[in-house]
Amino acid sequence: MRRLRRETFSEKCHRYRGVIFVVCVPLALISVVLVLMPRIVDPRNAAAYDANFELPSNNVRVPDQKRYAVVFDAGSSGSRVHVFSFDKDLQLVKVGSELEVFVQKKPGLSSFALNPKAGAESLQSLLDVALKSVPADQHSTTPVLLGATAGLRLLPGDQSKNLLKEVETLLQNCAFKFKPEWVSIIDGTQEGSYQWVTVNYLLNRLGKVYDQTVGIVDLGGGSVQMAYAISDDDFLKAPKPKADEQSYVRKMSLMGASYNLYVHSYLNYGLLAARAEVLKLVGESETCPCLAKGHEGEYTYGGQKYKASASVDGGDYEKCSQAVVKALKADATCDSMKCTFGGVWSGGGGDGMKSLFVASFFFDRAVEAGIVKDADAAEAVVKPSDFEEAAKKICGLSTGELADEYSNVQVDTRKFLCMDLTYQYSLLVTGFQVDPSTTMTLVKKVKYRGSYVETAWPLGSAIELVSLNKV
Repeated sequence: MRRLRRETFSEKCHRYRGVIFVVCVPLALISVVLVLMPRIVDPRNAAAYDANFELPSNNVRVPDQKRYAVVFDAGSSGSRVHVFSFDKDLQLVKVGSELEVFVQKKPGLSSFALNPKAGAESLQSLLDVALKSVPADQHSTTPVLLGATAGLRLLPGDQSKNLLKEVETLLQNCAFKFKPEWVSIIDGTQEGSYQWVTVNYLLNRLGKVYDQTVGIVDLGGGSVQMAYAISDDDFLKAPKPKADEQSYVRKMSLMGASYNLYVHSYLNYGLLAARAEVLKLVGESETCPCLAKGHEGEYTYGGQKYKASASVDGGDYEKCSQAVVKALKADATCDSMKCTFGGVWSGGGGDGMKSLFVASFFFDRAVEAGIVKDADAAEAVVKPSDFEEAAKKICGLSTGELADEYSNVQVDTRKFLCMDLTYQYSLLVTGFQVDPSTTMTLVKKVKYRGSYVETAWPLGSAIELVSLNKV
């Protein structure tokens, strides 16, 4: 038999060219798509938020080198500087031996309203701390920001503008990276949003469903902020803001999860501003039931002076409570089904508020009044009723008795303890409708990666700065 010639490879390719074409063309198209498609970043290693909040999108990554950010918090009661450092995954890493450099000083920037140059100079010692904390070779790439809060919002005329102009000059001439827009008065909702991000970031709650996050009430000197995540149903029920109001809810995407964040800032209802609101109601001709027996004097806030004199019989908790609730405008007309005080929509409540963290002056007064026994504690579990109990005790004391029992408390604070504690209880229970027996966490710092970090809005701002400024 004649031996058959073996078919060559090229001849086989020619004979099966139709099959090869059908198989290879789709594979080639798929390869092109894979090459052109943008690289997807693990959402657990990135933070994002909408245009209203301006946090980084999910495809933003920080360079491998440690990145620093310096944030000044110009509050009504004092100025503070925070220095943070982050790794490429936006996780905090140590600056020296701590996860955060934090230094504060008094008085606040708003106290220099009539001498803006001196106001800027008051920040120099804080700036020097920041310059020493950041390696010199990274000064030029480290952004520095100053956010002023309620204290400057309340200044009349051009006083706040003049102050910020001097601060801008100070930071423009320092070694850090700086842009003029990084010196500003941040609005209350932005402050509240940053605060909510800070607390939930430190607690490792970001990226989880909304009912696993915590709500916050941050009591500053000039304003108080409430922020918590709400359900989609409550989001749809949110009233439309009026012409002079900001939206109650903002959509946010953080660590791969989407949130409806209810946030509202109550200007003039921070602790120091609330004193003025109460004394306004009392008037010039009357005595105040929230002051200790024997107290005579004035109270100055926002450049205004108010008479602050106790009655002959001294403080009276019940009468003080009535004055405070009246100052809260708890009976104001409410256009929505659920309101807090002053006619403000409450957000509807819900699971995003079931775990409540309260900060700033709440913590300070709790320590000073003895509600929290450990003055060095970073956090403590308390109930609103603890503030009422302390207020009832303190309101009945004279100035002499206060001095004896609370000698470690500064005089300017001590004489207002009755009013402050009564206000804090009323704000929580009457204002925000928190049950008096609700367990809540007083927080000053949160332990994160073995170190304690301040639970203040600058951390949320620092995350934004580092992510969006990758020079």
